[in-house]
Amino acid sequence: MKVRNHEAITQTPVEMEGAVGAKVRWLIGEDDGAPNFAMRMFELEPGGETPKHNHPYEHEVYVLEGNGRVYEGETEHSIAAGDCIYVVSDEVHQFRNTGDAPMKFLCMVPIMNKCTD
Repeated sequence: MKVRNHEAITQTPVEMEGAVGAKVRWLIGEDDGAPNFAMRMFELEPGGETPKHNHPYEHEVYVLEGNGRVYEGETEHSIAAGDCIYVVSDEVHQFRNTGDAPMKFLCMVPIMNKCTD
């Protein structure tokens, strides 16, 4: 078992083309001995966003702080702390912080194929 505070984990900029004001911490992953899933914490600055993108694996998201919008193709949904989001494989999606404070969310992805997006 591993127990550590998220603040002890290095936060790095999201390096996908089109990402604005987005940072990530890899909280749990293969390097920790997790064979199946990785847990990441994203932080979007006010006005920050991930690019519209898709990938061949699902992921699950839980909003910790702040509010914003998640885009499912061209359809947008308002999101806020406490909301859960399921993104299916190959679905075009984007997260955007529309609030005045940072928006933080957990995102879980399968480790297979070394998911990096």
